[in-house]
Order: sequence, then structure tokens, then C-alpha cells
Amino acid sequence: MSPRNKLSNKGTGKHTAQPATPPPNVLNQGKGKSDLLSFVAPTEFVELPTKGKYYPQGHPLHNKDVFEIKYMTAKHEDLLTSPTLLRKGVAIDRLLQSLVLDENINVDDMFVGDKNALIIASRITGYGSEYKLDVPCPSCGAQNDHTFDLASLEHVQPTEEELEKYEITVTSQNTFLIPLPVTNVTMEVRLMSGHDEKQIEKYNKMLQKNHGLEAGMTDQLKQVVVSLNEETDRSIIDRFVDNMPAKDAQYFRLAYAVLTPNVKMKQEFACSYCSHEQEVNVPLTAEFFWPRQ
Repeated sequence: MSPRNKLSNKGTGKHTAQPATPPPNVLNQGKGKSDLLSFVAPTEFVELPTKGKYYPQGHPLHNKDVFEIKYMTAKHEDLLTSPTLLRKGVAIDRLLQSLVLDENINVDDMFVGDKNALIIASRITGYGSEYKLDVPCPSCGAQNDHTFDLASLEHVQPTEEELEKYEITVTSQNTFLIPLPVTNVTMEVRLMSGHDEKQIEKYNKMLQKNHGLEAGMTDQLKQVVVSLNEETDRSIIDRFVDNMPAKDAQYFRLAYAVLTPNVKMKQEFACSYCSHEQEVNVPLTAEFFWPRQ
């Protein structure tokens, strides 16, 4: 059987996808047609940014550091080009679900950081770690033909120092308590899941269709708030979020970014025209799953 590779180094969170062992050259073996299908498709182990923490007992990813996925094949690629799936906006989710080996794992039940790791790993198995894009220089604006290395993206987890800085407490229910500086309200929040992303996307489409607007940060905030000073009434939570002081909202955004295990979607960029160097976001454009030829 082909060896199964792991997409990250322990302790670094960096993807280090190794070249898959190529299937045997069955076309030249002369052993008959049945040998054409005799090879075993390789798989990869993907490290979870959450390391399985915060999933409840009984969840297939509870306390799991890694999970296994298939390499993308021509059949999987058909999902990305299906007009019906593209029209419904579910092509990538269908692809991700089809790659996960454990049928008990629902991609929508994964925390966003872990789902991001799955997206990166899936792209690497299908098209490699090089991600070529035209990137505008933040300094001079010139378009650069730049290549990001997806295999070197790091995982980030909250450190004790960061949690202390924002006075964040982790509860026994795997939620987080954040004391807000202006109102002195203690906000209890949870990590965002794939389901939450879909709810926000659905709400965003409704706003765009009916009002020409887009969902804002407050709408995302409402999705993850569990309670305010132990008050769980959703109407009260929604009204508070809509009217919370801007300083509290800014503090929450910074604290929430710190407590969320995720893939750090940033890499160094050097402009070939003005030599400006800066860490930039790795954009997820259409070329991510439909790379240049």
C-alpha cells in the first residue's frame, strides 16, 4: 500500500506535504486489464488547529489531533465543475465532504479553523502546494506574479499570555468568557462552526437580495454569543450586540481572533518592482481550486 503522509510537523503547525508515492506503472506491467485498478489511492493525515479540543464528547473529532482524507481524484474534480453544484454554491463543501474518510465526520460540524485546514490540505493533494496569483504591492500598487506556498502555512492556537491579556476564561462547556471593558458585561462565546458560516452566508444573501446590504461584524457576533452575564435570551443578546459601544466591539474582535485556533493565512511578500517587503493575507480566489495551467 502507498504510505500515508501527514500534512504538518508536530509542534510547528506547518504543512509539509510530501510527494505522494506514485501508483505503479500498471500500463507497462503486461499483467492484464485488472491491474489498471490494482493500486491503492494515497491518503493524508491533516492536523487539526484545535487539536480536538472544544468538541463535545461523542463528536468524532473529540480530542483528536489529526484526521484522514483522500487525495483528490478526477472524480472529485467533477464536483468542482458541476454546473448544478456551482449554481447552488455547494461545490466546495461537497468536495470536502467526499474527501473525508471517516463517514461520521460532518464538515459543517467542524470548527472553522479545522475546516480551513481541511480546505488547504485538499487543495495540496489535488493541485500541489504552489498557489500562483497576481498580487498588488501594498506600497506601489504594481501587480506581481507571486507564488504562495500553502505547505508552509502555520497553525495558531491561543497562548496563556494572550488569554491573560484579554482576561479570557475557558469554561467546562468549552465556551469562552470575555469581560468587556466599557459595559463590564461578561460575554460568553463559542467557536464558529461550518453551520454558523452557512447561516451567516444565507442571511447575507437575503440582505443583498432584499435591501442591497451585506451582513456586518455584528451579525457574525450574534451567531457565536452564548450569553451575556449568564442571560441567554436571544432577543436581549441581539439588542445588546446592536447597541454595544464601539470600544467593546473592537475589544471583542481582537479577543475572539486570539482565542480561535486557525490556519494563519499570511505569508511574506516582496515586490519585484519597488522591493517593498510585507506580510500579506493569502487571498482565497477562484484560482485556489481552479489553478492556472
